[in-house]
Order: sequence, then structure tokens, then C-alpha cells
Amino acid sequence: MAVFADEAEVYEYLGGVFRIGMEDPELVSALQPSGVVLRITYTDPAAVLTVDLPNAELHTGAGNGPDPNIELFMSADTGNRFWLGKVVLPVALAKGDVRAKGPVSKLLKLLPLAKQLFGPYRERLAAEGRDDLLKA
Repeated sequence: MAVFADEAEVYEYLGGVFRIGMEDPELVSALQPSGVVLRITYTDPAAVLTVDLPNAELHTGAGNGPDPNIELFMSADTGNRFWLGKVVLPVALAKGDVRAKGPVSKLLKLLPLAKQLFGPYRERLAAEGRDDLLKA
């Protein structure tokens, strides 16, 4: 059973964590020089997020946004567990829980910055009473 009811919830919560990050000027200035345009294709339910770090933009839906230079493929449940701090990306890649295309080493260098969003993500879920997502 998928933790997200539909595509809109994926955009609301998994997209929302990127929106939180884009509201932090220090985080934005640290991420912009990376040049990473990340597309994440989720399954169960199907959803696509494109995160343009140089321009601090988030695009939702397939075919929206700039062409990515790194792509990740995972279930929405795995995405939720990542933002809860329960998925170690290099391990998930090795196990095949997450598939990637492009220079993943660039993305792995950004992981310490992404971890700054684990707390705000959990806080948002708690504030909205989404215990189902917190326990995933």
C-alpha cells in the first residue's frame, strides 16, 4: 500500500520539501553553483519533479521544466523515507531501490545539504497530522 493517496500528495509533500529548501537563502546559494538539474520520477503513485538548483525552481509533472543532467527513479514511498532520514542514498542505489542516470557523484556531494531538510519535513508532517507518512 502506497503512503501517498495520489500524485497531488506527492507534489504537496515531496515537492514541498524542495519548496522549503528554496525559501532558505543560504541553502539556495550553496546549491546554485552545483549546476544540478535533478529530475525525480516517482512510482506508486506516478509523479515527476524537476528541481533546477541553479535557478532555484521546482517544476511538477512530466515534460515540465528544463532538461535534467541527473535523474533518479524510485517509489514515492522511498522518497518519503529518504526525507525522513531513513534511506541512505548510496545504499539505496547499490540495492537498486533507487536507480540513477547521470553524474550521481555530483548529487552525492549535495547530500549533507539535503539533510538540513529532514527536520523541517518531519515537522511539516507532524503539524499536518500525517502520522501515516511519519511512520513509513
